[in-house]
Amino acid sequence: MTALEILPAECAADCDTLPAEAAAIVRAYQQASKADSTVRAYRSDVQVFQAWCDRFGFRSLPASPEAVSGFLAHEAEAGRSASTIGRRLAAIRYGHKLAKAADPTDDEDVRATMKGIRRRVGTAPTQKAAATVDILQMLLARTSPDTLTGKRDRALLALGFAGAFRRSELVALDVEDLREDPEGLRVTVRRSKVDQEGRGFEKAIPTGRYVQPVRLVREWLDAARITSGPVFRPISRSGRVRNYPHLEGRPQGEEYSSPRLTDRSVANILKAYCTDAGLDASTFGAHSLRAGYITTAAERGADLARIMDQSGHRDAQTVVGYIRRANAFKGHSGSGFL
Repeated sequence: MTALEILPAECAADCDTLPAEAAAIVRAYQQASKADSTVRAYRSDVQVFQAWCDRFGFRSLPASPEAVSGFLAHEAEAGRSASTIGRRLAAIRYGHKLAKAADPTDDEDVRATMKGIRRRVGTAPTQKAAATVDILQMLLARTSPDTLTGKRDRALLALGFAGAFRRSELVALDVEDLREDPEGLRVTVRRSKVDQEGRGFEKAIPTGRYVQPVRLVREWLDAARITSGPVFRPISRSGRVRNYPHLEGRPQGEEYSSPRLTDRSVANILKAYCTDAGLDASTFGAHSLRAGYITTAAERGADLARIMDQSGHRDAQTVVGYIRRANAFKGHSGSGFL
């Protein structure tokens, strides 16, 4: 899938003056300008907009400001969040730019409509519950150390927490990104939400005494006999690590990558163990491991800069928000008289 595929087919021939091979290269770079998850979301959003336009007799591309404003209002009345509506507006804008069509989202009426939606609907994000170290221990206790699935899930939960990883970072890890250290493990994050150009950065994972993430990762890799490629992989119902089927007669020395878990898998695995632990799984998500590490570190008095070293945050205000929530009752101004 290329980024141009978020547009209707008749509008995707933006490079028809170039040779086919050159046009394909251009589309590949356009795709690389956005994260895969963003392209998927934009494509879905544009399809929703197209369906709405077809239903009410509007053109979706080029779209008129009136059509875009009407669509945004319809989405607000349907109960969509302000963030979802804002993303759909961005998808419409991006699609028009790729097609080199006039941008209807730049119209004053469209901006006023979106501003009104934000005021009426509100923009406060829904915070997922933080899987703090106490909750993490509950989840780990419900994994089976005797099965490959259990070993993988133990390693996934422990490493995801210990590294305060975003789910996209976690599932993108390869064995080659892990480097042994006398004090634990050094993990190279080659691409991140805040590092789209792929400069990369390193996270230190201590050996630990309680969660012991390094030990759990080693046990998983050893049991699954994984020595290269994706760290976290799907497991079949029969309990075997999934690999792409062996191809008869394939050229010797040719490399075939193994499948890896998707970022959605992280949330599904976490929610499953939350349910087993008697927790409300709907309040937890893939971000809960990351939030749990930051919250726990804040509760234990860790330095802000050191927390940001592990989480990879660039904006201190985001981390300060976690710290304030974690320490809401510590040194409370009313503790002496309430």
